[in-house]
Amino acid sequence: MTDTEGPTVGGTGPIASVVIPAHDEAAVIARTLVALARGVRPDAFEVVVVCNGCTDDTAVVARTIAPLARVIEIPQPSKAEAVRVGNAAASLFPRIHLDADVELTGRDVVALVRAIDQDGLLAAGPRRVQPTAGCARTVRWYYGFWEQLPRVRSGLFGRGAFALSVEGQRRVSELPTMLNDDLGVDTVFAAGEYRIVDEAVVTVRPPRTLRDLLRRRVRVATGNTQAASLGLRAGGGVPLAEVGRTARRSPRLAAQLPIFLGVTLLARIGARRAVRAGDFTSWLRDESSRA
Repeated sequence: MTDTEGPTVGGTGPIASVVIPAHDEAAVIARTLVALARGVRPDAFEVVVVCNGCTDDTAVVARTIAPLARVIEIPQPSKAEAVRVGNAAASLFPRIHLDADVELTGRDVVALVRAIDQDGLLAAGPRRVQPTAGCARTVRWYYGFWEQLPRVRSGLFGRGAFALSVEGQRRVSELPTMLNDDLGVDTVFAAGEYRIVDEAVVTVRPPRTLRDLLRRRVRVATGNTQAASLGLRAGGGVPLAEVGRTARRSPRLAAQLPIFLGVTLLARIGARRAVRAGDFTSWLRDESSRA
């Protein structure tokens, strides 16, 4: 299935590989693959979908929606193993890593590819859009503040999509296995080696309920602790000084600050149990963003 309205990629054959790890994503994989086909030729990308430990019809849906994609099924429910298998099967650079529950159009992928090929970057990420209509007020206020943090605006993490050059992929492949894999990616590139490309936009669906927001943030807090223990990130998240400077920028952000701090504190408390147990593999997934 493809939508080729608007600008398309010239020439023939794929210009990049796209690796998509997917665990029980039958509810959302179709919209991800439809978006990926939008605005480009059907063969613009080498797409590799790695269904890992799926108990639903993720693979069937992927093959139906993207018949040119290579769909691989592995028994382990492991994103890290799925990415490894996908990288082994993919043959082209730039290499696009795409979560199965976000939406990045073909035109947006082209913008990332150009940033790598023409600007000599090692990594590139899209601008993030999080549609919060229909979400609980606490969720809207949390992300309203979170999105304004300088580290969040400039980092590669939390986007569900990034592009890597050959050297960029080499660095990322040398990272230890991490719960927050995109946080690891964010640590290996210096300023000037990567860029957030404003012309490329990824849609990241936020959790709709406070309960699911907390599940997601507990996972992030656990991953932050793991990253710090591996020497990849100092501290346990965004520094308080940065939070304070952000809150002082406008009355709206100051009003949202208590929600942000409350959710952050609860997430850190919730992460303690996993950290004490050394559990850096359990994936606390929110289902409301997949509805």
